[in-house]
Amino acid sequence: GTRGRNTCGYFRFLFPIMGPLFAVLLVFVGCCSNVVFLELLVRDFPGCGNIVTFAQFAFIALEGFIFEANFGRKKPTIPISNYVIMVTMFFTVSVINNYALNFNIAMPLHMIFRSGSLIANMILGIIILKKRYSASKYLSIVLVSVGIFICTIMSAKEVNLSNEGSEEQGFYAFLRWLIGIAMLTFALLMSARMGIFQETLYKQYGKHSKEALFYNHCLPLPGFLLLSTDIYNHCVYFNQSTPVAVPVIGLTMPVMWVYLLMNVITQYVCIRGVFILTTECASLTVTLVVTLRKFLSLIISIIYFQNPFTAWHWVGTAVVFLGTLLYTEVWSSVQTALRGPDVKEKKAQ
Repeated sequence: GTRGRNTCGYFRFLFPIMGPLFAVLLVFVGCCSNVVFLELLVRDFPGCGNIVTFAQFAFIALEGFIFEANFGRKKPTIPISNYVIMVTMFFTVSVINNYALNFNIAMPLHMIFRSGSLIANMILGIIILKKRYSASKYLSIVLVSVGIFICTIMSAKEVNLSNEGSEEQGFYAFLRWLIGIAMLTFALLMSARMGIFQETLYKQYGKHSKEALFYNHCLPLPGFLLLSTDIYNHCVYFNQSTPVAVPVIGLTMPVMWVYLLMNVITQYVCIRGVFILTTECASLTVTLVVTLRKFLSLIISIIYFQNPFTAWHWVGTAVVFLGTLLYTEVWSSVQTALRGPDVKEKKAQ
């Protein structure tokens, strides 16, 4: 809203483009390191998705309860009943996305798949909101879909190759992988449906991103009772991991708890960064920054963790990002932005 723009103006006055630049920095540092810590967790315990989701939700809910809800004294602007619907979708998406890693889904594929969110949004926009788009947007849909398809097919081959043991084992692994893909697809569409629901809510009640962030993470907490056994088991596993010295506090902690703590903190930094971006910059810029961030995370995941990534994977990834850039019409936006100040000055004169 206006406050965001004023802040942006204030920052620009103090340090040119400091506000948005700081947000971009938060997004890149927060989100990229978040992926690293998630991968460190998943490497040792592929089934730790639920404890990770729970920790992230609890942390953001606690922060929101103190700073946004003012210890429950502040009433929500958007009715709670609407949040309940949104939260059901959000909880389902988060749990399914993290749990899918349990089904032979490699981290790079997980990331590429989630890059399809733009496309899922658009498809549901056409079906539900009866929206119509330009030809370049439809072309971008095709590109992103083809890119994800290439990466998925190549990953399917990887699953088959890595389980060459017995035919039965290989088939079982492949079947698990297919379930994982189905989960990711469902989560992608559900996430897009949530986006549309959010859009209609914001049109009706105005944008309240901080409030939405708090309720989206606070209301689902009881839902984790359904997963309590799994979360408890992972607490036990984490306690048994190798102890390491934590330099800042001067304590020794099991290494998995350190990773989880860092994952939660970086997730928060990432979300805050995206939040500042959405209040200060155009949605196009946000999409672009988030997309570039995903690409960087992907490269870190491949190089640092030596995840299997063939030439075909690179082709698929390139096609996905090309489609995303085409969708955001980034080229024309950059040109306008570069020409922008002169045009405004001429108008003013």
